[in-house]
Amino acid sequence: MADVHSEAVRSYNMSRIRGKDTTPELLVRRFLFANGLRYRLYDKKLPGKPDIILKKFKTVIFLHGCFWHGHDNCKYFVVPEFWEAKTKGM
Repeated sequence: MADVHSEAVRSYNMSRIRGKDTTPELLVRRFLFANGLRYRLYDKKLPGKPDIILKKFKTVIFLHGCFWHGHDNCKYFVVPEFWEAKTKGM
């Protein structure tokens, strides 16, 4: 099945997907800061490039969205038909 968007529209849509400073990240960061926890962001030296690093506690936090990761029983995650066809063909 072909993409329903033109190449230009698809490129624009994909360019709007943020990798940093997403709404869930900002909510967690506000919560941590309000509770007196200080943190660092996006350390490229650490494996996986965690979203939040709590150095004092030697802890990292990854915030993965449902769109990309498809958690079990998640109402927000739907696999597009064309993607299923692609992955089954591999």
